[in-house]
Amino acid sequence: MLLQIVRRTAILLASLVVSSVLVFAFMVLLPGDPARVALGVNASEAAVTQLRQEFGLDRPLVAQYLSWVGGLVRFDLGTSYVSRAEIAPQIVDRLQVTMWLVICAMVLAVVIAVPFGTLMALRHRRPSGLVLSAISQVGVAVPAFLAGILLITVFAVKLQWLPANGWTPPNEDPAQFLRQLILPVLSLGLVQGAVLTRYVRSAILDVQREDYIRTARAKGLSRARALRRHGFRNAAIPVVTVLALQLATLLIGAVVVERVFVIPGLGSLLLDQVSNRDLIFVQDVVMLLVFAVLFVNFVVDLLYLVIDPRLKVAAR
Repeated sequence: MLLQIVRRTAILLASLVVSSVLVFAFMVLLPGDPARVALGVNASEAAVTQLRQEFGLDRPLVAQYLSWVGGLVRFDLGTSYVSRAEIAPQIVDRLQVTMWLVICAMVLAVVIAVPFGTLMALRHRRPSGLVLSAISQVGVAVPAFLAGILLITVFAVKLQWLPANGWTPPNEDPAQFLRQLILPVLSLGLVQGAVLTRYVRSAILDVQREDYIRTARAKGLSRARALRRHGFRNAAIPVVTVLALQLATLLIGAVVVERVFVIPGLGSLLLDQVSNRDLIFVQDVVMLLVFAVLFVNFVVDLLYLVIDPRLKVAAR
């Protein structure tokens, strides 16, 4: 198992290096001069040249890349080209907001998907199972931002039960924080829960066809009890894989949902800096999102070893 952990750690590090090169190259290839954008179109050439030197944009690309990566390792994300403020504190502040949204939405998706996906599999080809399947199909077809708009229309505008937008830190007003968190979490969690429900259903159906489930049924166990004792662990492997992919989807979906609900999270920050053409800021945020996705996949790879003991034997 130790060898597997070392291998997966090496793959994670290699993936991070390749990703950093691609992100840096993409930002370099974008048209426009960050120094001139920061100073405006009426700035003199002397001022632009001085700012380029200050930002280190006059150095060779390899030197710029190594300086940027070295800063990432030390969590020194540099200074904004536009505001001249430190980038790291701003990202940390916005990241806390996004993590509340993403984690709560993921928990809601799992709470929805596991029982309903299992029920859909157990009631396969029955009317109740077909109804649940149809509802999940509708949920899959609805994008998160549209779900957010519909929720705002119903619960904020018509019923006036919940606020339509805004954000209050939990340490300032916990009650208001929860009220403002409900609708954006629902807009993300319901959609992702519908998607995950389909995968849970497929995984349970596949497990039910296995010989060890038939043997358990032949010994007198009910279908539900046979799944609980012998099936859920094997069905969890493909579901955990999908969970990793869904977390990446939630991070991307949060970018739009934060705009819909006017939430000052990482997604809103990224869109603001893209509009400002603050390339170093965009570069840092994109790399942070890439790291989050790769790290989640790394954790999932390790979970495989815990869920499926056969992988430990195969790794020896």
